[in-house]
Amino acid sequence: MTGRRGRATAVRLALMAVPLAFFALFFAYPVAAIVGRGLRGDTGWQLGRIGEVLTRPDIAEVLWFTTWQALASTALTLVIALPGAYVFARLDFPGRQVLRAVVTVPFVLPTVVVGSAFLALVGRGGLLDELGGGRLDTTVWAILLAHVFFNYAVVVRTVGGLWAQLDPRQEEAARVLGAGRFAAWRRVTLPALGPAVAAASLMVFLFTFSSFGIVQILGGPSYATLEVEVYRQTAQLLDLSTAAVLTLVQFAALGTILGIHAWAVRRRETALKLVDPARTARPPRGAGQRILLGGVLLTVALLIVLPLAVLVERSFDAPGGYGWDYYRALTDAGATGTFLVPPLEAVGNSLRYALAATAIALVVGGLAAAALSRPGGPFVRGFDALLMLPLGVSAVTVGFGFLITLDEPPLDLRTSWILVPLAQALVGVPFVVRTMLPVLRAVDARLREAAAVLGASPLRAWREVDLPLVRRAVLIAAGFAFAVSLGEFGATVFIARPDHPTLPVAVARLLGRAGELNYGQAMALSTILMLVCAVSLLVLERLRSDKTSGEF
Repeated sequence: MTGRRGRATAVRLALMAVPLAFFALFFAYPVAAIVGRGLRGDTGWQLGRIGEVLTRPDIAEVLWFTTWQALASTALTLVIALPGAYVFARLDFPGRQVLRAVVTVPFVLPTVVVGSAFLALVGRGGLLDELGGGRLDTTVWAILLAHVFFNYAVVVRTVGGLWAQLDPRQEEAARVLGAGRFAAWRRVTLPALGPAVAAASLMVFLFTFSSFGIVQILGGPSYATLEVEVYRQTAQLLDLSTAAVLTLVQFAALGTILGIHAWAVRRRETALKLVDPARTARPPRGAGQRILLGGVLLTVALLIVLPLAVLVERSFDAPGGYGWDYYRALTDAGATGTFLVPPLEAVGNSLRYALAATAIALVVGGLAAAALSRPGGPFVRGFDALLMLPLGVSAVTVGFGFLITLDEPPLDLRTSWILVPLAQALVGVPFVVRTMLPVLRAVDARLREAAAVLGASPLRAWREVDLPLVRRAVLIAAGFAFAVSLGEFGATVFIARPDHPTLPVAVARLLGRAGELNYGQAMALSTILMLVCAVSLLVLERLRSDKTSGEF
C-alpha cells in the first residue's frame, strides 16, 4: 500500500512539474519583479510606502469605486439574470438552445468589444443619443450595464445548470403538504440553489472587481478601477511603487474571494438529488410562466442582442451611406496613420497568437487537471488556487512584468512572437482546468489501476484510459482557451509589437484616436472579433453536454 501511495505521489508531482514551472516563470516571476522594483530601494524594502499609497485620497477613491461598483454590478446581475436561469432551466420553448448560446456570447467576447458595443449604444452619437435620450458613456450606469451584459451568462450557466438538475418532485411534495408556491420554493429549492448562487456571485464580483477594458472605454477619466489605475501608474506615470502596492491589494482581495469561492464550491458539492435535465424542462404553463418567459426574452433582446446589433450597424454606417467603406479601410495602413501595418492584419495576428496560446494552455492546463483529479491534501488545494490567480491578478501587471523580466538570456523574449501567446495562455489555463477537472474526477480510478496491473506505464494508462473519456472535454477546453486568448487585452496591450497588433489592441488604439474613420474601423474590427468568438462558441455548443461542462 505504501509503495502504491508513493508511486501515486510521484506521478502527481511529475504532472505538476510543468504547470508549476510555467506559472513560476511567466506569472510569479514577473509579478514579483514589479512588486520588488516598486517597494525595494537602495536601503532595502520600503514597506512604509504601502501605508503612504493607501492613505492617498486619490487611491482611496479608486479603492472605494472598485469595491462598490463590483458589489453593485453583482447585485444588478443577480436581479436581472436569476429569472433567466429559471427560464432556461425549467421552461421548454422553441429556440431555447440557440438563445442559450446567444446569452453566452458576451462572456467570451473581449472586454474591448463589449465596451465598443455599449459605446455605439449609449455613447456620443450612439443609438440612445440619436433617439434623444442623451448619452451614458463616462457615467457609472454604462459601466454597470456593460458588466451585467458581460456576466449574465455566468449566473445562467452556474445557477441554471444546477437548477435544471434538481428534482422538481421535492418542491411538488411540499406543495401537496400545504405549502404555497413561493413557500415551497423558499424552503426546498432556494437552500439547494444557495451555494450555486453564492459561487456565481463571487465569480461575477471577481470579474467586475478586476474590470479593465470596459471601464477604460466607458468610464472616461472620471472612473478608474484598480486595474485601470495600475495601467495608468505603470504606462503613463511610471510610478512602480504605487502600482506595486495596488497589485498587493489585488492579491489580498483575490485570496479572500478565492477562499470564499472554494468554500462555496465545496458546499455545492454536497449530496443533492439530481436528475437528467431533459426531464425537468416543461412548456410554459399558466399566465405567470408565460409573462416570465416574455420578460426574459425582452431582457435578452434589449440587454444582449441590441448592443451587438448596434455594433454591427455602426460598422456599416459610413459617411456616404451604408456600405463596406470601414471594412475596406482596414486594408490600408495609411488610412488613419494609427498603425504601421493595415489594421486587417490584426485578424491574422490574433488567430495565430490564439492558436499558439491554446496549444500551450491545453498542455499546461491538461497536466494540471490530471494532477488535481487525484486525491490530495493542502498542497494540492494550494496548487489549485494558484491556477486561478491569473483571473484576478492585474493582467496589466503581468504584461509590464514581462517587459522588465524576460529581457535577458536565456529568456530574452522581448522581440519574440511567443511572448504574446505566453501571456494569453495564462488566462486560458484556468478555463482548461475548470472544464477538464470534473470529467477527469469522474473517471473510475479502478480503470487506471487495472491498466497498471497489466503493465501499462502511467503515460500509457492516461492515453488508453483517460484520454478517450475526456476527448470531448478537451475540445471544449480548447474552444474556451481559444476564445479567451483571442480577446485578452490587459497584458497584450503592453507586449504586442506595433507591427503585429492583436484585434483587441487594434480596437483600443482606434477608439483612442479622434475621427469618424477611426471610430468606424473600430466598430468594423469589433464586429469581426465578435463573429470569430461567436463561431467558436457555436462550435462549443455542439460539443458541449451537461456531463462534460465545467464550472465556466
